[in-house]
Amino acid sequence: MNCENSIVIHAPLGKIFQTTSNLELWPKLLPHYRWIRVVKRDGNSLVVNMAARRGWLPIQWTSRFEVVSAPPELRFHHLKAFTKGMNVKWTFAQTDDGVRVRITHQLDRWYAGLLARHFIEPVASRTLAAFKSHLEGVVAAVPSGTPSLAAEDSRYYNETKS
Repeated sequence: MNCENSIVIHAPLGKIFQTTSNLELWPKLLPHYRWIRVVKRDGNSLVVNMAARRGWLPIQWTSRFEVVSAPPELRFHHLKAFTKGMNVKWTFAQTDDGVRVRITHQLDRWYAGLLARHFIEPVASRTLAAFKSHLEGVVAAVPSGTPSLAAEDSRYYNETKS
C-alpha cells in the first residue's frame, strides 16, 4: 500500500517546515490530535507515542521520528501494532501556487488498503487541512518584516542528507 495526501499552503516554506516538524505543537494546533509523548530521544530522532481521533474513534501509534533539513523532510517509522513497519514521509516543495506539502504512507500488509481508506487518509487529510488553516492564518496576521520563528524550534533538525 502506498497512499498519498497533499495540500498547497500559502506561507513561507521555512515557516511551514518549522511548524510541522515541531511535534510538541501538534496537539495545540491540530484539533483531532489528543497527545504526543516523547518516549525516547535517540541522537537526531525521537521515539514518540502519538494519539489522535478518527471521527469519534481514538487511535494511537508509536513511531520513530526524524527531521531532515535538506531536502526538507519529516520521516516516521511505525514501530508497533497494526501499522508496524509503515514508513511515512512528509515532503515540501515550493511551487508557483505556494508550498505543496505531501504525506506518503507505505505499508506492506494484507489489510493496508483498509487502514489507508478508513484511518490513514482521513487523519492525514485533516492534519494537512489544519496546518494549512493555521499557517495561512498566521501569515495573514503577521505584519511584513516580522522575524521568523525562534531558533530554538530547530532542536529536532537532522542535518543528514539522503
